[in-house]
Amino acid sequence: MRPDRPLPAGLSEAPSLDALLAEIRGCRRCAGLLPLGPRPVVRPKPGARLLIVGQAPSTRVHATGIPWNDQSGERLRAWLGVGREQFYDDPAIAIMPMGFCYPGKGRSGDLPPRPECALAWHGALLRHMPDLRLVLLVGAYAQRHYLGASLPLTENVRGWRTAPAPFFPLPHPSPRNIAWFQRNPWFEAETLADLRARVSGLLAPVAA
Repeated sequence: MRPDRPLPAGLSEAPSLDALLAEIRGCRRCAGLLPLGPRPVVRPKPGARLLIVGQAPSTRVHATGIPWNDQSGERLRAWLGVGREQFYDDPAIAIMPMGFCYPGKGRSGDLPPRPECALAWHGALLRHMPDLRLVLLVGAYAQRHYLGASLPLTENVRGWRTAPAPFFPLPHPSPRNIAWFQRNPWFEAETLADLRARVSGLLAPVAA
C-alpha cells in the first residue's frame, strides 16, 4: 500500500462500480451469522476526495439503509463541520465501513464488524476512488486494518499528525464514548480543529 494513497496493488482490470455494487448488494457470505440478515450499507463515489472508513451499521442504519443515520453520525458531521445534506450529497465524500452489515449485539454494545467485507470488497472499491486525499479511520478496527496498528486507540488518535498520509485516525463518535471525550480534551481543542481545516480544504463551499 502506497503511503500517499490507500490504493492496493492488484488487478489492473476491475468490474464497473455499478457492477461491483450490485455484487456487494447480493452478497450472502455472512447471511447465517447476521441477526437481521444481510443489508450492505456502503457509498463509494468515483470522484471522492474524502473517505470515511467506519465500523459497521447500527440497527437504525440497517433499518434505513442510510450510513451514519444515527446519533454517531450527528456527532461525526459536527466533527467534520458539514451539514447532513452535504454529507450525503457531496460527490467528494465517500463512505465505506469495515463491515457492511449490522453484526449483532454484544455484551457492551454492537459486535465487531464482520471481517469478510474488508477482505472481499475494500480493495476493489478503492480502485474506483483514485482521487482520495483524506481517509478517516474511525475506530480501532479501521486503524488496525489500515495502519497495522497494535497501539491503543488513544495513542493512534493522539499521533494523528504523524499518521501516514492520507490517513487520519479518529475515535468512534458513539455516545458510548462520552467519557473518552471528557478524559481527552486535547481531541476537541486540537485534533478536531485540524480535521475541520483539512475537510474544508477538500470540499466545495456550500452555496448560501
